[in-house]
Amino acid sequence: MAHWLYKSEPFKWSWDNQVAAGAKGTHWDGVRNHSAKLNLLAMKVGDQGFFYHSNEGKEVVGIVEVIREAYPDPSDPTGKFVMVDLKAVRPLKSPVSLATIKGDPRLQEMALIKYSRLSVQPVTDAEWDMILAYGDM
Repeated sequence: MAHWLYKSEPFKWSWDNQVAAGAKGTHWDGVRNHSAKLNLLAMKVGDQGFFYHSNEGKEVVGIVEVIREAYPDPSDPTGKFVMVDLKAVRPLKSPVSLATIKGDPRLQEMALIKYSRLSVQPVTDAEWDMILAYGDM
């Protein structure tokens, strides 16, 4: 199973919105970056990811799961981009801030730091375990 990180501005789509979508989940649309698109295309049902509040909060707040693999994003008039469907799995007991992540030397290669503008990112198994350790204290 692969791991991912999904960035969302809370005023547009928050963790609470994701949770309210329930078991049916919701689509993750609007991605217009080719690297992020390749990440969406690589996702498989059952893959899990961190839900990250960007701009406001700047913290990992929960875990989501892919419930439908990549399919065309109807909001894209070019037809080049895709979306996946996600459902909320659980919140982290303690949100993990960007400052905490940046402060850990073991996480310096994390895409969240190296490619800060990328909205959908891979997370290594080691990074996944470290963020979980911070968030589920």
